[in-house]
Amino acid sequence: MSTLHVLSHSPFGDHRLASCLRVLGNKDALLLCGDAIYALQPGSAPFAQLQAAGLKLFALAEDLQARGLQAPDWTKTIDYPAFVELSIQHDKVNSWL
Repeated sequence: MSTLHVLSHSPFGDHRLASCLRVLGNKDALLLCGDAIYALQPGSAPFAQLQAAGLKLFALAEDLQARGLQAPDWTKTIDYPAFVELSIQHDKVNSWL
């Protein structure tokens, strides 16, 4: 059973990212959107955590563009139709509200 975890809050305001990383299973994936995109700032602690985690990581292209960031090569950039497809591919979707 796989879960798509959707994170939209800044990793600098609370501990949702760390909590999410603790519960991710080997078949799970993580989608960063909204202010969670800031976790992809090179040189930041969240960036290092994500890089070391070796997980299936996705980022919403629109949110990357809005924040002037680029996804590292270990992150797949997707659009909204791909987000829907990704949601269908997983058994559950967990939004970290």
